[in-house]
Amino acid sequence: MSPAADPLDKLCIDTVRCLAMDAVQQANSGHPGTPMAQAPAAFVLWTRFLKHNPANPVWWDRDRFVLSCGHASTLLYSLLHLSGYELSLEDIRNFRQWGSRTPGHPEFGHTAGVETTTGPLGQGLGNAVGMAIAERWLAARFNRPGHAVVDHRTFAFAGDGDLMEGVAQEAASLAGHLGLEKLVALYDDNRITIEGATDLAFSEEVPRRFEALGWRVLHADGEDLAGLERAFREACAPCGKPTLIVCRTVIGYPAPHKQGSHEAHGAPLGEAEIRATKEILGWDPEQRFFVPPAALEAWRGCRARGAERERDWQKTFQAYRQAFPEPAAELESFMEGRSAPGWEEALPAFTPADGKLATREASGKALNAVAPLLPNLLGGSADLAPSNNTLLKGGGDFSRHEAGRNFHWGIREHAMGACLNGMALHGGLRPFGATFLIFSDYMRPSIRLAALMGLPVVYVFTHDSIGVGEDGPTHQPVEQVMSLRLIPNLRVLRPADATETVEAWRLALERRDGPTVLALTRQKLPVLDRAALGPAAGLARGGYVLADAPDPKLVLVASGSEGHLALAAKARLDAEGLPARVVSMPSLELFLSQPQVYRDAVLPPAVKARLAVEAGVSLGWERVTGDHGAVVGLDRFGASAPAETLFEKFGFSAEHIAARARALVP
Repeated sequence: MSPAADPLDKLCIDTVRCLAMDAVQQANSGHPGTPMAQAPAAFVLWTRFLKHNPANPVWWDRDRFVLSCGHASTLLYSLLHLSGYELSLEDIRNFRQWGSRTPGHPEFGHTAGVETTTGPLGQGLGNAVGMAIAERWLAARFNRPGHAVVDHRTFAFAGDGDLMEGVAQEAASLAGHLGLEKLVALYDDNRITIEGATDLAFSEEVPRRFEALGWRVLHADGEDLAGLERAFREACAPCGKPTLIVCRTVIGYPAPHKQGSHEAHGAPLGEAEIRATKEILGWDPEQRFFVPPAALEAWRGCRARGAERERDWQKTFQAYRQAFPEPAAELESFMEGRSAPGWEEALPAFTPADGKLATREASGKALNAVAPLLPNLLGGSADLAPSNNTLLKGGGDFSRHEAGRNFHWGIREHAMGACLNGMALHGGLRPFGATFLIFSDYMRPSIRLAALMGLPVVYVFTHDSIGVGEDGPTHQPVEQVMSLRLIPNLRVLRPADATETVEAWRLALERRDGPTVLALTRQKLPVLDRAALGPAAGLARGGYVLADAPDPKLVLVASGSEGHLALAAKARLDAEGLPARVVSMPSLELFLSQPQVYRDAVLPPAVKARLAVEAGVSLGWERVTGDHGAVVGLDRFGASAPAETLFEKFGFSAEHIAARARALVP
């Protein structure tokens, strides 16, 4: 740092560095080097540019700060504590310990002031793009001349690891295409990863890459406070582009023996190195977790400044409410997560008279029926909207110059998943994203993080089985449905017909504590006659009795398109004098979460002969079939042929299902 730097500024920065060293050393685990290197940039941003109020971490118009390099979590924890958020010094002492508010990587909802869960590299940058998208959409809908009630930026800190990940490339490409000028990313260019220098695996020219993606690129020295301030000031000036600040730092600075080395990356510096570093900084080498009063007072100025900025915004919003009461009420409802009344009544009803419908078609009809009543329901597809049936009619497009409701993510499933999370985290929006179910594999890290954070994202995954047909095994999901069911807090719904699809949308839109997958068919299916069958509202419990028989001797359990095959098999068995119950199970994991008394009512314990039917891997269905049951599944990849041929060849026919079921009955 320049000798001309203000001594108090240096003290504030060194406090962050020492807290990072001490926390990682005490935990004997963590990453000290990046927090030490990023401390000056973080100090300049948080004390001079970031619009935030530590006393109210959920103020709507705050700037968002995303630490995409989540392994540098002690940086964020130090910033939160010092600036006055609800995070104590004792919490920092308990870094990475059981029950602490300072886990190894930042976790949304666990620590006040943490905007998103980061750690899987690149995801945070994608979240930041989603947050910037949300800000632009809300600003376009609600701001009026002289009344800028939505006016904030998204700042992200990212490292070499973030920029190597494909998800970051996709998200950066999209951000540049959309011209998200309120997005500012600081690239910590320290040229070190866990294995050593980045030139072992990474030699591209990052600034030129981002310029090619449509970003404004600035440069700063990580130890030059005046230069950092100039860079942030320019980054906040309008230019029609997102901004990347390439910040050259030395990892672990000023540790005398480990700075600039991978030894400062993912392990404690060691007691001797910490003492030597503190001596260089002019600190007492024996003190641990020491916060100089002068530094704390300077940092806590964030509280007074933040409170004042929020008060100013409250005045702006009150004037806006008086001038524009209806938009103000709508904005409040969006940000508070309230839905307009009456949307459920708008959901369509289907009968057998409607003819056969693919569940993707029924989904599109349901989505467009409720969209006018849920104006913040928006999203799109990874270049598959006509196939996914996710286009909102009359909704307009979201682009560089328009803030419509239809998002064209391009062929960027990784970015779509991460951005959907950012949109949900920002607040005010109900986002959905769509692609073929087979490509959910590209989105799995984002889906997992949505489930971990409890975000109400909806995924519309069509072409859900070998029913895809001629495109063959590369496009036919076999293991995807069951593998998605393994993710805790992810609700997977595979409806049997159009009516169940409507109920699936109802359940997905009612949910506020986690994401939902709708797995939908390409092929057309009969609309089941609910006058003679169980009501589709049973989907809300995961599984329900679709068709019954007096004193059933066996139970057929089916999900999705295989439901009508199970009904046809039941008709054969009933005609033979073998009474069968058919259970529709669109959500295996939701059914298994029901009380035992309900599960026993649907699957009577005395009936041991149970056959599950799903055009996917059989592993997992033993949880409902038990030791005496069986599964008609597909434990191999598919093939290229018409869908009807594939179902017949792979045993998904009423005749084969009936034969397998018959063999289970003693």
